[in-house]
Amino acid sequence: MASQRFDHLQYCIRCCMPETQEGLKFDEMGICQACQSSEQKIHINWVERERVLRNLLEDVKAKAGNNYDCILPISGGKDSTFQMHVLVNVYKMKPLAVTFSHNWFSETGWYNLTNALEQFDIDHILFTPNRGLVNRLAKKSLSAIGDSCWHCHSGIGAFPLQIAVKFNIPLLIWGESIAEASGRASYLEPVRKFDREYFTKVSAKVKPEDMVGDGLTEKDLQPFMLPSAEECERVGLYGIHLGDYIFWDDERQTEFVRDTYGWKETEIEGAFKCYKSAECVMPGMHDFTCYLKRGFGRSSYQASVDVRNGLLTREEGFELAKKDMERPEALDYYLKITGLTEEEFYETMKSKRVPQLQGVDLPVIEKTRPNRERILPYPQQLQEDMSPKK
Repeated sequence: MASQRFDHLQYCIRCCMPETQEGLKFDEMGICQACQSSEQKIHINWVERERVLRNLLEDVKAKAGNNYDCILPISGGKDSTFQMHVLVNVYKMKPLAVTFSHNWFSETGWYNLTNALEQFDIDHILFTPNRGLVNRLAKKSLSAIGDSCWHCHSGIGAFPLQIAVKFNIPLLIWGESIAEASGRASYLEPVRKFDREYFTKVSAKVKPEDMVGDGLTEKDLQPFMLPSAEECERVGLYGIHLGDYIFWDDERQTEFVRDTYGWKETEIEGAFKCYKSAECVMPGMHDFTCYLKRGFGRSSYQASVDVRNGLLTREEGFELAKKDMERPEALDYYLKITGLTEEEFYETMKSKRVPQLQGVDLPVIEKTRPNRERILPYPQQLQEDMSPKK
């Protein structure tokens, strides 16, 4: 199998992340900001930070009165399940859970979401864009931002804010800090403070009005529109990440929600761990397009975290990262819903490559076996299984 490492790129001297990761910075020794952040994390006084969080949440509860204490955006993934545990069972909050559905739920993901809502006995609002709109946006997304998932990036940022404004709930609470492992910030240099355009800057990149055209109207894109600055100011909208206040550990938290609340893992395309994005059938597409743009995918990211934690050597990490190169089964579903040919897909992705990879051969390898979980949105699986047979 071809090497995952490109000799002309600069890689962090400690982990497996290349210079092509968005926003990644190296210090004078060649150590990336994600590794710096990981080291900072060990020296933070987490007892003091948790005390700040506790005081903040007590103040929030007192001011909320008979209203919900906060908005809790959830997907049913491991992080949002852990967030529910922390807020409901530890801090005795009454959140309003809000889900923007990508309409690509996996069977495992649908179970995890509904199971968590039952386990925590929590009020919940779910918004699901229609499938035709999702399909059109998935097609436009490729040329707009170089991946298939604009509707998810944008929706998870906009819809919880819309609900916060409608219900007059100032505080939104997310899980993992951007300083945790992304390389775009560190615990001592958080860089990005939450504001109404936080998710546009971090992930969506393109505003809804820029997606109009190619069969998409302004009316179609209303679910993705952010509340106005005036509306946000009226409510006093602000957001926090629990991971800025409590020690965040993906592995231990996954084990905890699995063993305590019955949360389930599943096979994820392009990854060697079974918990990140378990709620979706399409993460393999998202991560494959990242590889085609930037020369790395989910396995490089996961390997780098394990190298930082001393679980792998750097060379073992690069070996595991070869999984980034696998052509995902999700590509077949994507081509079907968009009407694009595979040649058109690869041509578009070539145009989205970072400058350092222009003209470079990016190997793509075939998977050796089918994915354990079916790559078809669970509602469509149910339709197939339960519709009268002709």
